[in-house]
Amino acid sequence: MIESARSWFESAYERVLRREIGDPPTHVAIIQDGNRRYAREQGEEAPEGHKAGASTTEQVLEWCGDLGIEELTLYAFSTENFDRPDEELEPLFDLLEEKLREFADADRIHEEGVRIHAIGDVGRLPARVREAVRYAEDRTASNESFRLNVALAYGGRNELLTAARDVAADVAEGTLDPDAVDVAEIESRLYRRSLRDVDLIVRTGGDERTSNFLPWHANGNEAAVYFCAPYWPEFSRIDFLRAVRTYESREESWQRARTDRAVALVRAVAGMELAEARAVTGRLTEQLTGVGAEELSAEIARQEPESAD
Repeated sequence: MIESARSWFESAYERVLRREIGDPPTHVAIIQDGNRRYAREQGEEAPEGHKAGASTTEQVLEWCGDLGIEELTLYAFSTENFDRPDEELEPLFDLLEEKLREFADADRIHEEGVRIHAIGDVGRLPARVREAVRYAEDRTASNESFRLNVALAYGGRNELLTAARDVAADVAEGTLDPDAVDVAEIESRLYRRSLRDVDLIVRTGGDERTSNFLPWHANGNEAAVYFCAPYWPEFSRIDFLRAVRTYESREESWQRARTDRAVALVRAVAGMELAEARAVTGRLTEQLTGVGAEELSAEIARQEPESAD
């Protein structure tokens, strides 16, 4: 009876959360924390926790598809993970190899157009894992509907340091003009392939830090961050919807702030030459959507007669 009532409540709550979500984030990145702690609490060894977490990963892919999210990045193995004992690393490498091949061959992956990419210092991984990475990337290379990035041997600080060194070396050799170093140039030198900017980072397991994860793509985009207590194997659809709702709330707040700043700027430039004012406000309007754009357009209309006098 209690379980039935709980199931009914969770189902109803899911529907409420889903109705509160309008436009979902395009790119979600997840730090899958808590596998080992989950295993310990179950009286199991760490590899069992990683296996349980792999099941959650499969579910999250389905939830992303349901919401229309286009890209998912999973922090599967960090550079710091190499410091773990061999008796934990070897089963983890086995699991990574197994899941990469399993995902690459799954009918659903191809039916839904999922393309798999690995990001990170993949060359540091054992040969069997590197081969599984190549297999998964080649097997899904023609899929274009959804992108699944698996961060392996990944460290954000090292990623940026490597890119900076590459740029410095090319400038020193005279093959790159310092004035030509821009965002696109840096992104072309990040791990393996460029990602979309991250809209939302989710971390499970209770820790409230982003742990050197995607600093260029997340911090530069002022990504929303959602921390939650459940260990990764316990992460539920409700937890995921709450995370997306956090992004939604943050996006609404951000749009409000941008609209307020834009309106203030329009008022400040009201005394400028009309043509110049229109050029400035036109660019501002392009950066806003929906109600914000309408509000800015109304303010522009109010200011134009004053500018023309």
